[in-house]
Amino acid sequence: MSVSAPERPVAAGAPAARRAGSGRWLLGALVPLALLAAWQLSSSLGVFTVFQLPPPADVAGAAQEMWRTGALQLNIAISTQRVLLGFLWGAGLGVVLGGLTGLLAVASRMLGPTIGALRAVPSLAWVPLLSLWIGIGETPKIVLVAIGAFFPVYTTVHSALSHLDPALVEVGRAYGRNGVRLFTEILLPATAPSLVSGLRLALAQSWLFLVAAEIISSSIGLGYQLTNGQNVGRTDQMLLAIILLALLGKLSDVLLGLVEQRVKRNRS
Repeated sequence: MSVSAPERPVAAGAPAARRAGSGRWLLGALVPLALLAAWQLSSSLGVFTVFQLPPPADVAGAAQEMWRTGALQLNIAISTQRVLLGFLWGAGLGVVLGGLTGLLAVASRMLGPTIGALRAVPSLAWVPLLSLWIGIGETPKIVLVAIGAFFPVYTTVHSALSHLDPALVEVGRAYGRNGVRLFTEILLPATAPSLVSGLRLALAQSWLFLVAAEIISSSIGLGYQLTNGQNVGRTDQMLLAIILLALLGKLSDVLLGLVEQRVKRNRS
């Protein structure tokens, strides 16, 4: 009489988790679909003129038109490049200065008030000054994006390090970690969940500062597409730029959100 091998139990929670994930996606799609329906209905009923609010089909037509000429791909690529470069520079500087002020009370008392005051300066206020100092090329746009990315990361890292258990520093020093190695190998990983949350805020801020830079002084990009559409009376191109900025911002946030979930799983 042969004995069959016991069957491997099926993870009962997997289908339920998939169903819950699908439910969240469907629930999140309700508001965009409702807005799209309201947009189409208001256009059909003549609540707004075509100049004020063109129907969704006109915006889709503008996307096809700009795609055929290559202008849309170029605007998306240039804006994304500016955001990524500015985000990397601003976030990197935010980690360095946030770590410095979070670990050294002297640095915090010296730099904290000035950085706090600069954080209150609106994005548009930097544009003419950067144009005067640096010129009207790519550099001032990237610098402005970096300014937007800097403050959320700086604040997050500074706050997280200020509230760390002092015993963690002593443990790191007991294992021979000091200075930069203590910060990069012990303290920074300990603040990883807060840091990723700060990076998500910084990336969202980067898109906001990008639009400010491109609206004022640019001849290409999605921000330029907004102002150019206004100047030539192409509301469909303006709406297309707004939709693309929203989609790109959401996509970048989703990608960093996946990183945040992975960091939290590794720490649990």
